[in-house]
Amino acid sequence: MAKKITLILTGIIFSLFNLMNISMAQNMADTNQGVSVQKVTFPNNAITVVGNLYTPANFDKSKKYPAIVVVHPFGGVKEQTSGHYAQKLAEQGFITLAYDASYQGESGGTPRLMEIPDMRIEDVSSAVDYLTTLSKVDENRIGALGICTGGVYAIKAAQRDYRIKSVAGVSTFDLGRARREGLNNSMSYEERVKRLEEVGKQRTRQARGEEVRLAAAIPDSPAQFTDKTPVLYKEGYEYYRTPRGQHPNAPARYVFTSLARQMDFFPYDQIDTISPRPVLFVAGSEADTLYYSEDGYNKAKEPRELFIIPGATHMDLYDKPQYVPIVVAKLTEFYGKSL
Repeated sequence: MAKKITLILTGIIFSLFNLMNISMAQNMADTNQGVSVQKVTFPNNAITVVGNLYTPANFDKSKKYPAIVVVHPFGGVKEQTSGHYAQKLAEQGFITLAYDASYQGESGGTPRLMEIPDMRIEDVSSAVDYLTTLSKVDENRIGALGICTGGVYAIKAAQRDYRIKSVAGVSTFDLGRARREGLNNSMSYEERVKRLEEVGKQRTRQARGEEVRLAAAIPDSPAQFTDKTPVLYKEGYEYYRTPRGQHPNAPARYVFTSLARQMDFFPYDQIDTISPRPVLFVAGSEADTLYYSEDGYNKAKEPRELFIIPGATHMDLYDKPQYVPIVVAKLTEFYGKSL
């Protein structure tokens, strides 16, 4: 089958934007549009995960609805972009579930702010577990959506969990590759070894009683920017460190020793096994992470799609009103067909 890459023209972007007539503030303040939001909890083994369950307007108790698990980025929480997309997809008639990852946000687990890929993947399946217990959810129509690093967690979960009938990533970020190679292959093998050696030394320090070391996921201020700072991390500051998207439960920190487990994460190694279930990648043409979506698309089997939004960067797709309606329209089409 011919390679399917969708490139939207500027005129179509504005046509869709006007058609949907969606007005969104960049501070993520959504109107409910009749959507009900309920705080829920579910277990991931011994950890209690806390989420927000979104139910569509005019909910009909006699019907069963398709449902979507929405996975937040590295360093994020459910009140940010994942909750934003959960709200917008619920407005389109889906039951959606956005939650805080284990060790993060309102969810349990210690030490706090651990970022462990395998636990994050299990969070996705645990969220699916929870949805299957709800009488209003059609267990044969459950999908997954991830933003940024959440994209590769959702995609990896779909490789293991065949209850996930379709999966999409928005501004997908391959955490394992980024930790091994640096963004845009900026890290040498020697630097990688040095970081792993430092992780080992830090584990020894903590085993001897020293405090857990936290690392910054993004710069704390523009004063830390250099000519080598990737656009992604500058944008990360603008989103996570300013009123645009900041939240007290998202300090943009992670436990340093979890870095080794992030380096050992290969999210696309069995992506072909998702087929014949569909995979969608949505990315901005100007994103410095676009090649992660292209890599996943190239390794996946049909049905697959790479949907590129001209002019958009990585973080633009988190919340920018000129882009998010386009992403929501595409996701609505994708899940409408696949679920």
